[in-house]
Amino acid sequence: MGDRQKELLKIIVESYIKTCKPVGSKSLCDSLGLSSATIRNEMAILENLGYLEKCHISSGRIPSEEGYKYYVDNLMKPKELTGEDVLKLQTIFKNQDLALSDAINQCVEIISDITNYTSVVLGKNSSNNFLQNVSIVPLPSNKIVAVVCTNKGIVENKQFAIPETISIEELVKTSEIINKMLIGTPIDEVSQRLEFDIKPIISKKIKQYEAVYNIFHDAFDDFVMQTSNVHFSGKTKIFDQPEYNDVDEIKRLANKFEDDNMIKNIESEKDGINIYIGDENDFDENVTVVKSTYNVNGEKGTIAIIGPKRMEYDKVVGLLSYITENLERQDDNGE
Repeated sequence: MGDRQKELLKIIVESYIKTCKPVGSKSLCDSLGLSSATIRNEMAILENLGYLEKCHISSGRIPSEEGYKYYVDNLMKPKELTGEDVLKLQTIFKNQDLALSDAINQCVEIISDITNYTSVVLGKNSSNNFLQNVSIVPLPSNKIVAVVCTNKGIVENKQFAIPETISIEELVKTSEIINKMLIGTPIDEVSQRLEFDIKPIISKKIKQYEAVYNIFHDAFDDFVMQTSNVHFSGKTKIFDQPEYNDVDEIKRLANKFEDDNMIKNIESEKDGINIYIGDENDFDENVTVVKSTYNVNGEKGTIAIIGPKRMEYDKVVGLLSYITENLERQDDNGE
């Protein structure tokens, strides 16, 4: 792609982000100093490359998903915060009376207010919890409750309906193996050890070992989710965006915000700020999710911003960069 095409794509993406209106060639003549015919030709090339799409309601173009991705990877520069935004965030960071989790929650509330997108924090409280015991409690009608306890006194339980092919004795036997081998394991590492340490053993001792394994795996996954600190801000703000004007689409996306397993997909394991546009994210193909991890004084988590693919990427990245840098500064100072 030539420099002129890059400049044109950047202008079109940023114009569409701002106005949510298709961009026509005539509107670009003055800013680019080119004729309308030249711009139309360049727009056609960008369309053939897959970076622009023609909108059916006008002759203008809008960015494609690939266009947004190219813009983010090659053309975008993080936007500097305004003095007002810096002041709001610094008020939080300088408040010594705030617990870290409260400070982060307040930061994402400010992000949501500034951007008008949905923000979410996924803390990892379970990382400081170690497995103390797992037990199986039989219930009538082929049901059981798996009870998980940690050294911090946290107790969670999950009910399962079990098929007739699985006996209670096999479940109890598996729980005894887990207790023997995994006591003292951090809760958020138990699922991995179930896969590599426990599964090979029960495959030799338990007839329906795959189904039994799945029950314990689900129980521990549920425990990690339940003990995570999930904090939403502006959960409905994303629906103020013009992309979401269909009632069925709003309901579909709103249901995902209430689904624990879908929320877990927002969690990030990669360092730095990472942008997942459309089909790149595991949450929903019609949104963009921008994620940033934090690790302050041993407390780990993810801050994520959820918005339309027509997101103000430069503003969101600028905000997240500022927040993560200040969090790291707190960690360095031992605060």
